[in-house]
Amino acid sequence: MGEVEKLRDIPTINKKIKEGDIVVLTAEEFIELVENEGKVGKVAREVDVITTGTFGIMCSSGAVVNLGHSDPPIKIERAWINDVPVCHPGAAVDLYIGASKMSEIRPFEYGGGHVIEELVRGNEVELRATAYGTDCYPRTQLLTRLTKYDLNQFILLNFRNTYQKYVCAVNSSDETIYTYMGKLYPRIGNATFSGAGALNPLTRDPTYRSIGIGTRIFLGGGVGYVIGEGTQHNPKAGFGTLMVKGDAKKMKPEYIRGAAITGYGTSMFVGLGIPIPIIDMELARSAAKRDEDLITDIVDYGVPRRERPVLGKVSYAELKSGRIVVGEKTVKVSPLSSLPMARKIAMELKKWIEEGEFYLTEPVERLPTDTEYKPMKMVERVVYVGDILRMAVKCREDENLEEVAERMIKNAVNHIIVVDDEDYLKGIVTSWDVTKAVAEKKRRLREVIVRNVVTAYPTDTVEEAARRMKKYDISALPVVNREKKVLGIVTAEDIARLWG
Repeated sequence: MGEVEKLRDIPTINKKIKEGDIVVLTAEEFIELVENEGKVGKVAREVDVITTGTFGIMCSSGAVVNLGHSDPPIKIERAWINDVPVCHPGAAVDLYIGASKMSEIRPFEYGGGHVIEELVRGNEVELRATAYGTDCYPRTQLLTRLTKYDLNQFILLNFRNTYQKYVCAVNSSDETIYTYMGKLYPRIGNATFSGAGALNPLTRDPTYRSIGIGTRIFLGGGVGYVIGEGTQHNPKAGFGTLMVKGDAKKMKPEYIRGAAITGYGTSMFVGLGIPIPIIDMELARSAAKRDEDLITDIVDYGVPRRERPVLGKVSYAELKSGRIVVGEKTVKVSPLSSLPMARKIAMELKKWIEEGEFYLTEPVERLPTDTEYKPMKMVERVVYVGDILRMAVKCREDENLEEVAERMIKNAVNHIIVVDDEDYLKGIVTSWDVTKAVAEKKRRLREVIVRNVVTAYPTDTVEEAARRMKKYDISALPVVNREKKVLGIVTAEDIARLWG
């Protein structure tokens, strides 16, 4: 391969910023100009920097705060801010507020992300703390109120932000599920996605030619820095991430917002943007890629396993259109991140550079491009529904109640699964249904069949099956395959025996 054509370097770009001679475009403006001109090289020689932006839910975010010492001093063991438990990872009065940690009083409504937002706003928060007491830290209880102005340090420290791309989520199961990808309706009733596509900095520079440790960035409305690759950094699969930090005292609340994800938990929206210097032609070609060129997977979140089924591929252009095709079905797709806010961040960063308020930095070390994300090492065997399911007692819906009752007694079961001639699920009948029907003098089975059946797959964990039974207040789940053909049944008694 030939050498990559060099175009400019960071010192040259910073000199042009200082002299007011810099040419900056947002990522979208750069793509549009390349399409109009028809040649990447011509545009790349004219444009010095492009700006990017993302504004999405970033669960692996948080903030380090240093409280200063109380009098008498305390060595904090446990702490809460506005009733949200906060971590005490270091010395006496250093705390870490995790964005996804939930309030003990208002879980699923208020959490660490909201606490961080309130502090960024300058609002007062309540701190409670307990300790075991020592000779040099005798205090055991603490209750106070404080703002960001009372803190020695208030540092946003996010250990995984800005995925290079993220999957599109759907749900093939028969029930609505609540995930970090939002509310997913049954039978692929909708789809959700995250990410800004062509505005995302890691899609503009996927091999990290300009992004690395020490890169200055827009973070939460203030200035921040890349401090390394993010956790779960998986560049080989196109899922690179960043670890970032910044002075939260100087951030703006419109770019740091607490979030509550229905049925899942709390988190935080983070505004982040990175200037991409057009230093060579390889980077210019990456920066010119359109949403149509950025492809991700459509993943079935209805399967609660680490390796979820991939149902297809989709481009960010299709995702941003509002509708995608999954198999033969056209479904509505909605974003979990804000494209208007991403554009606003890119424009704000562009303005900072043009007005000489923001200079670029050269990375002191490039991010790794060869690492792979490893799953958790498991030493304890997980039991799945397929391990404990047993043969189901079945019937057809044209049978009468007396036959069904006799079959229940003969097989000593409380549930009979109604199937068609090919064993596809049609419903379920319990001993309670039969008893009630007899009392009401009903004779036909089809009058008492429960049609809306909660089921399990053999690949579900036993724990998930138990949770589902508790949620719907039922005592058994027909076990089916993806085509709803009955494979067996698992009951609360089976799980109770397994768990002792």
